[in-house]
Amino acid sequence: MTAPAHPPRRQGPRHGAPRRPRWGRRVALGTALAVLGAGGVGHAVMRGIDARIDRVDAFGGLAHRPPRVGQGSNLLLVGTDRRDTITEDERRRWRLGGAPCHCTDTVMLVHLSAARDRATVVSLPRDTYTELPARRDAAGRPHPAHAQKLNAAYAEGGPSLSVRTVERLTGVHVDHYLEVDFAGFMRTVDLLGGVRVCTDRPLHDASSGLDLPVGTSTLNGGQALQYVRARHLDRVSDLGRIQRQQRFLAALLHGAGGSGVLLNPVKFQQVATTLLDAMRADPGFGSGELIALGRAVKNLTPASTEFVSVPVSSMNFVVPNVGSTVKWDQVAAAKIFQALREDRPLTTARGTASAYAARSQAPTPVEVAPAQVRVQVFNGTDRYGLARTTDQALRAAGFSTTGLPADAHYPSPQPRTVIHYDPRWDRSVRTLAAALPHAYLHPVQGQGPLMKVTVGTDFTTVHRVRVQDPVLATSGAVTGDRVVCR
Repeated sequence: MTAPAHPPRRQGPRHGAPRRPRWGRRVALGTALAVLGAGGVGHAVMRGIDARIDRVDAFGGLAHRPPRVGQGSNLLLVGTDRRDTITEDERRRWRLGGAPCHCTDTVMLVHLSAARDRATVVSLPRDTYTELPARRDAAGRPHPAHAQKLNAAYAEGGPSLSVRTVERLTGVHVDHYLEVDFAGFMRTVDLLGGVRVCTDRPLHDASSGLDLPVGTSTLNGGQALQYVRARHLDRVSDLGRIQRQQRFLAALLHGAGGSGVLLNPVKFQQVATTLLDAMRADPGFGSGELIALGRAVKNLTPASTEFVSVPVSSMNFVVPNVGSTVKWDQVAAAKIFQALREDRPLTTARGTASAYAARSQAPTPVEVAPAQVRVQVFNGTDRYGLARTTDQALRAAGFSTTGLPADAHYPSPQPRTVIHYDPRWDRSVRTLAAALPHAYLHPVQGQGPLMKVTVGTDFTTVHRVRVQDPVLATSGAVTGDRVVCR
């Protein structure tokens, strides 16, 4: 039997990819902001940018707010569906027709640690079931508390009701509010020269017009908007869209450093002016905060930037007079927001040893059952019987092995365990990769459904996996280095 080809030695954290130098030169956005903030010219530029920000009172009249804990800061970032600043050509080309709902299309809670060495982005599903608190409108008319979706808070009461609703849902004190509309998003991406994203399957969405092939694509502003807004690509709907938004945000920060735009104060001012012309913020978010944020961002790395979606228990929680909503897993969600309040990381790599041990003992959730994954095992070492014992361990974990292990016949023992797979079976290989988490994944076009595992000297054990609905598996926290292109 022909042995799988020898894989390249892995240099980076995932799938043999080389580690990119300093994540976009330490995220040049932070460098640019810090440089602009140093010296009279920089401050003059920042004051000019500051003056262009449209201000909104997001905190006026708020009462019974969560206490502000620690020195970390929390920013409520929302994307709105305002379309009054887009052109007719943009409206037709990027399928932005229809009447806007004047609501939030995207809602993210961003936490910057007190030490300014970690950023955590928590996505809140727009269709989250909630109760909008009782209030009085600008004319003094009372509005009783009532059930609604989260994105309706903006439509009914603007930024202040959005902040109040998010604080009641999460128990997290919001320090600043920032919103951006479609036009600002598109034109900022264009000025940056586009953003590079990757996908392991074709993405076609007739509603948004998104049409991406397998592999790497550089998106212009309109395509980027399609990418982050598409909701009809898979059965996870809005949660799948949230994952793409998180990947896009990581890619945006990652790519900004390599573009050179943000290292040039003049070009930076163009980018910032374009973005801020389509942005609104609370009065306290000014040039000083921008400079401080830039200095903090400069010190971040992909591994210290976390992304997570609020865990959900139901994607179709039907509420009378509201419709289908997303209901949170209250216990799991509470743990995320408690970590934010206590300024703790979410990912196990940065968590306590006991937390890591507890998670490592639990089966990894997967979408495809192991019994549906066909596996052939090869021994790439000089350890007698290793292929046979690995075959037996995989079979005991539920995988459909051939029961015919073989030697790979390499001239020397191989240090890495490798999984050769056909990219058409990308969902199946995720299940096998979960059982062999340190293995190198090597795609082979036309190999077919049979996965080929060459066991290396790094092999220790087969990890347990369990089948979980992909809707409920989309909320695990990941760091930025796991979601950018390799």
